[in-house]
Amino acid sequence: MRPLDIAFVSETYPPEVNGVAMTVGRLVAGLRELGHRVSVVRPRQGKSDAGAEDELALPGLPLPGYPGLRFGLPAGGRLARQWRHRRPDLVHVVTEGPLGWSAVSTARRLGIPVTSGFHTNFDRYSTHYGVGWMRPAVAAYLRALHRRTRATMVPTAALAADLAGEGLAGVRVVGRGVDTALYDPARRSAALRASWGARGGAPVCLYVGRLAPEKNLALVRRSFAAIRTRQPGARMVWVGDGPSARELADEHPDHHFAGLRLGEDLAAHYASADLFLFPSLTETYGNVVAEAMASGVPVLAYHSAAAAELISDGADGRTVPPGDEKSYIDGALALAAAPERLREMGHLARQAMLPRGWGRVVESFENVAREALAG
Repeated sequence: MRPLDIAFVSETYPPEVNGVAMTVGRLVAGLRELGHRVSVVRPRQGKSDAGAEDELALPGLPLPGYPGLRFGLPAGGRLARQWRHRRPDLVHVVTEGPLGWSAVSTARRLGIPVTSGFHTNFDRYSTHYGVGWMRPAVAAYLRALHRRTRATMVPTAALAADLAGEGLAGVRVVGRGVDTALYDPARRSAALRASWGARGGAPVCLYVGRLAPEKNLALVRRSFAAIRTRQPGARMVWVGDGPSARELADEHPDHHFAGLRLGEDLAAHYASADLFLFPSLTETYGNVVAEAMASGVPVLAYHSAAAAELISDGADGRTVPPGDEKSYIDGALALAAAPERLREMGHLARQAMLPRGWGRVVESFENVAREALAG
């Protein structure tokens, strides 16, 4: 089959650090390796950012509450000129902001097939930022955008069923992968653990991700506090940044805040922990769950998104009913008190992730793209 010319439109892209940016970067790189021609449309990430080859960097504004992230402005005229000059076979819209909406409209006006990705439950976020009254309007906006595309690609079968149940047609499961060469238990570091103050057999609990209200970080804090009442030597390590970072650090000077970590440094932080605490209820997936498991670290999470798909409860991690905070804290206490069980779970978690490389995900994306082009 002939190579495709695909234009990705995303309001977040590497080197920005978040799950969507990482996923888009993996898809773009993987498609190019397969011989496809892929261009990227995104907001500028700084005043001097002109975009690399095959990248169109457009004006954007900082995302409220997240100075390091930006959203794109409507750019229908600029996109029309770009796509008339070099007409792609397919436009894939990753994010649903103003830039994404204008990309859908422009592609449809030019008769270019367009697909979309559903990566973030923005409607659920509204309740964590004091604008819960906007949730129905945000949800309606998101669904309206995806109804205008030939296919909506999602990471899990559960999300696909939810969207289909809301009347959204053309939902396809593409999935997510994990880099098992990077995230590897062999990167466990005694020196790093010592720098955290870990001693003897006391557990190190880890959270990796955005430090923000929608991640339900209060439950991480309560779970670790419960662990520490029984195991005073336990340590809590936070990796990431966000609007809640300063408050967390001020209230918990005894916790270790590592800030943003990337590449092998991030992989070492994963592998050097004993238990990953992830109680978010706003995820469409949650790449950190797969990364922790690939690193040989059992995950305690609610039974939703990636955790529901990846974790075999009681074997390679634990999941509890969504919203059941008592079960979550009880699970944290039980796991932290059983180091041998944690090691066994970590080994099984690693084995479960080994077949989940990004190559399979890129091929799934390509299949859905060709299906969309076939109408």
